[in-house]
Amino acid sequence: MSEFREVRRRDRIWDEAEARRLLAQGEYGFLAMNGIGGYAYGVPLSYVYTGDRIYFHCAPQGYKLECLAADARVCFCVVGRTRVVPQDFTTAYESAMAFGRVVSGLSDAEKAEALDGLVRKYCPDHVARSKTYIARSFARTNVLRLDIEHVTGKCKRMKEYDDEKNRTDSNCR
Repeated sequence: MSEFREVRRRDRIWDEAEARRLLAQGEYGFLAMNGIGGYAYGVPLSYVYTGDRIYFHCAPQGYKLECLAADARVCFCVVGRTRVVPQDFTTAYESAMAFGRVVSGLSDAEKAEALDGLVRKYCPDHVARSKTYIARSFARTNVLRLDIEHVTGKCKRMKEYDDEKNRTDSNCR
């Protein structure tokens, strides 16, 4: 048996390429992990996706890092477009989930590349100016890397929703 369960609603499966597109274009994600003491722990964060890796930054200490030191296995979720359809008691949506393990202690070169990727994603008009900012805060900024082991996607499309957004997706209803 695989570590990763199959999606129960087969009619909602979004192909992996679409799920990865959402990972690449999403504005923020939600990192879920095993908390210390038995409670799950999750936190929304800014990120940059590249290939089979997701990078995010944080402070050099804190509860998130304690949790990850105890168990590096995580799930990272990104929700794309949504729309509540009250007359049908449902919601149209798209989402992607990446499962994997978080790695810390990155080299300075990888850390700098990840921070540059974050700037290019979130502050593309300020790349030149960001070099000074990154250099000043480099020592007190931690960068973590999620090595992706498995990706899934789910979506629910509705004709009215698709027509309004002028987009259809043949593999998801």
